[in-house]
Parts: sequence; structure tokens; C-alpha cells
Amino acid sequence: QVQLVESGGGLVQAGGSLRLSCAPSGGIFRFNAMGWYRQAPGKQRELVATITYGGITRYADSVKGRFTISGDNVKITVDLQMNSLKPEDTAVYYCNIKAVVGSPLYGREYWGQGTQVTVSS
Repeated sequence: QVQLVESGGGLVQAGGSLRLSCAPSGGIFRFNAMGWYRQAPGKQRELVATITYGGITRYADSVKGRFTISGDNVKITVDLQMNSLKPEDTAVYYCNIKAVVGSPLYGREYWGQGTQVTVSS
């Protein structure tokens, strides 16, 4: 089974930056949509950013202009550059990869184990 490995989380002061990375630890087919989600204490998991197989990106309103998602459809990696971090960005961030039409694994979805991001004021 495919495992997604995340890295780059940590503790940073408000206004600082972090870059999260995600990569599969096992074999995986191409044709995937990729994204990042986060879950803060006492709150539900929410969408942060997504990138389609065609490279179209979308962001939650709360992170627009501050975060940038990027992906590689061949290596199947997805990064999240986070700038101008705020205390409210504190959460566990999860990588997500979803097989789309064109993949023999269409419909499959994979999640990372999560990486903690803590922003101090």
C-alpha cells in the first residue's frame, strides 16, 4: 500500500515562513490531483490548497496570497510554501493525493500522517 511521507513542519514566529513537502514511499501511478488540508485543535479538517493534474491551483480564502502549492505529476510530490504565517495557521497539515480519470487507480485516495505547524505570536 502507498504511504505518503510529509516533512517541513515546525515552530515559527508570526510573519515567518515554512515549506511543507510530501512524497509517496511506495509505487504509485500518475494522473493524480493533489492537495493540502489542515486540522486545528477542536476544529474539523479543512481544505488549504489543491492542484489539479492540469496544474490548476485553488486556495482557501484564509491563505490566498500567502500560501503557494506546487506539484510534480511524474515524481508525484506536492509542496506547500507558507509565507506570512499567522497564529491561526497553527494546525496539523495533511497531504492528500487522489487518483483521477486516466489513472488505473481512479477513485483511490491517499493521506499523509500529518505534520505539525505551530505559529507563535
